[in-house]
Amino acid sequence: MNSRKNIFVTSGFVLSVSLIAAAVAVWLVSCHYSRLSFNLLNAVCGEVIEQEPKTQKIISAALKEYTGEITSFAAVGLLTGLSLFLFTFLYRNRMENRRIRNLAEYLEQVNSGKALILSSSGEDDFSKLEDEIYKTVTYLYQTKDQAVQAKNNFAENLSNIAHQIKTPITAISLASQRMKQNFENTALEQVEKQLLRLTYLEESLLILSRLDAGTLVLQKEKTDVFTLLVLAADNLEELFSGSGTSVEIPEQGEMLILADMDWTMEAIMNLMKNCIEHNKGGIVHCSCAQNPLYTEILIWDKGKGFAKEDLPHIFERFYRGKDASEGGIGIGLALAKEIIERQNGTIRAKNRPEGGALFEIRFYSH
Repeated sequence: MNSRKNIFVTSGFVLSVSLIAAAVAVWLVSCHYSRLSFNLLNAVCGEVIEQEPKTQKIISAALKEYTGEITSFAAVGLLTGLSLFLFTFLYRNRMENRRIRNLAEYLEQVNSGKALILSSSGEDDFSKLEDEIYKTVTYLYQTKDQAVQAKNNFAENLSNIAHQIKTPITAISLASQRMKQNFENTALEQVEKQLLRLTYLEESLLILSRLDAGTLVLQKEKTDVFTLLVLAADNLEELFSGSGTSVEIPEQGEMLILADMDWTMEAIMNLMKNCIEHNKGGIVHCSCAQNPLYTEILIWDKGKGFAKEDLPHIFERFYRGKDASEGGIGIGLALAKEIIERQNGTIRAKNRPEGGALFEIRFYSH
């Protein structure tokens, strides 16, 4: 409500209360006056009626008419005051509801990202609330912009670091090729080992930077889970054979999920790698199930499982548990989590009661 409407409402309340008070005052005065008049007239009329008995009816009618006029005036004033009070109350209530509705609509626009500058509606009881809402929204927008800028800067810096790593990778690659041509040396194996590690680190950092910046577009399409697991295992065939580990993927019928085949396969491969590292010579088990709500993929082994203190940090970037392999850098599981969660999925790591580590993935239908 603006200042004019506020003045109108205040005036309405004052006028209505004044009318009600005046009507009540008139009624009280009339009652008191009638009582005094009755005592006086009782004595006078008694003498008149004793002398002229025929005047009794005339005097009674005159007294009733006089009292009725005063009572009618008080009743009219009281009803008018009550009506004005009720009208003013309803009007004020309507204006307050409108203000509340406007503020609620503004907050809905803020949530949808379509909010404009909140225009002032004048001074009233909601002005303070309106100012605080506008200040809060402005602060949130500024904080959001700063967070987005910081995120973009982080992603840009991460990308720059990853690109800078390419230079030593190239140099080491050329040096290792020359060493292969000229002589055999154990140092060559170390160079190649570090080269592979740097290559994986560079690729992972580039992927993470694209995920942070939102530039990694996932092409979601209907993908068969069994095919996804088989392709992931096939890409790790050399790692499986080198560690003496096998994989078990039972055929359980067609189960489709909406996901990016290549990137989801990358996530699955990282989970399988983790099982291989902690279960060398054993079996990596896979299974899947589907219901109307979600499709579940389980990947587990029968190794030592996760250390209790490592479980809360399994999917943190660059986190390496106490039993992590020497060449690990702590990116694979974090990358898998990012890819799965960006496709309406969840992932959880836990220890099996029978022993071993278990990854539980769920892709939700809606």
